[in-house]
Amino acid sequence: MSAERPTVTPIDLPPVAPDSRSHPPMPPVRVERRAVDEAESRAANGPDWDRYADDYQATHGEFLGDAGFVWGPEGLTEERAGVLGEVAGKDVLEIGSGAGQCSRWVRARGGRGIGLDLSHRQLQHSRRLDEATGVAVPSVRGTATDLPFADASFDVVFSSFGALQFVADIDGCVDEVVRVLRHGGRFAFSITHPTRWMFADDPGEEGLVASQSYWDRRPYVEVDEASGEVSYVEHHRTLGDWVSLLAGRGLAIRRLVEPEWPERHDRVWGGWSATRGRLTPGTAIVAADLLL
Repeated sequence: MSAERPTVTPIDLPPVAPDSRSHPPMPPVRVERRAVDEAESRAANGPDWDRYADDYQATHGEFLGDAGFVWGPEGLTEERAGVLGEVAGKDVLEIGSGAGQCSRWVRARGGRGIGLDLSHRQLQHSRRLDEATGVAVPSVRGTATDLPFADASFDVVFSSFGALQFVADIDGCVDEVVRVLRHGGRFAFSITHPTRWMFADDPGEEGLVASQSYWDRRPYVEVDEASGEVSYVEHHRTLGDWVSLLAGRGLAIRRLVEPEWPERHDRVWGGWSATRGRLTPGTAIVAADLLL
């Protein structure tokens, strides 16, 4: 770790059981497609992940692995994909780190992995896995649009289905990534494949019927029926949007990976399934290097 960057230590929170269901049930919601700013997105998605974290880790923890690196529901691992390149001896930041599984994988291979997440509860799970595995991931609670690190602090910044889809100010987010990356450093991330936004989020046959415009960039918004407050937001950008966003900041795209659905992989994860995955991509993985 560079001397000029402040040390980030694991958050001091009590451990939680992996099968805890102590959070309150999700309230009834209505769905909208409309503009939502960064403040509203953040205010909704942080508490949403706090509510969802226990079920998420209980349901998907075994698939993800306590110190595993999976890029998406197809199960493509970083060990197979090699999107980050060599991580040993490098400073690596994970944005939207959740329980730190990917950063723990990085640390187990000699990288100096650090996690950042908006969710207090997800970071509690990260602390639990630190203790269970003996591989501790220094983690900080924060937002992707205001990274609490010095300029040129990292060789690699990545996000595996992490913060990027939940950020309204994606320009500010990528500006922050560029700021903390060293020259020649890599930015890599996985997101829902942008073409998926044409289809209903249904793992069955209905999820194969295009029903909405690919170019409709209005966020998907869930509103709490009782309070009228936004409770969840997810943002859509086209592939062209991502290319322009990265290229405009001196990031040269090196790889675009669209994982195929593996044979004998029968896991259903939300709208991801063999029914859809054998016909259309569900995940996009992008790797870009900072050249300017």
